[in-house]
Amino acid sequence: MSAFDTDLFALRLIAETLFYDEEYEALGNLSLIDTEEKCERYVASFAPEDGLFVLEEATEWEEYEPGEADDIGYALAVDSRELGTFDSAEGVAQELLNLAAAHNLAPSITLLFEEDEGN
Repeated sequence: MSAFDTDLFALRLIAETLFYDEEYEALGNLSLIDTEEKCERYVASFAPEDGLFVLEEATEWEEYEPGEADDIGYALAVDSRELGTFDSAEGVAQELLNLAAAHNLAPSITLLFEEDEGN
């Protein structure tokens, strides 16, 4: 039996969070959070219209006052620039791991649902 590989485990876990479920129109995305500045730094998700995984760097954030009553605990990005696109979840997952390690960032997973166009 081979030894447990923590890096491979983390890579696979990240890749699994970046999904799109066509039936439920559900999308999983992963943000990398700067816990000192209390804001999103990078956001990755699957773009179903392109069939690619997209990695973005936050460039502007919502107003956020630490200590406010909220469910998140950090400022969400309201604007970003694309850093790259990837054909595979593993490719973007590796880049997320590299960024997290280089900048000491924490992960945050969000499940999004497409809005009904009729409402």
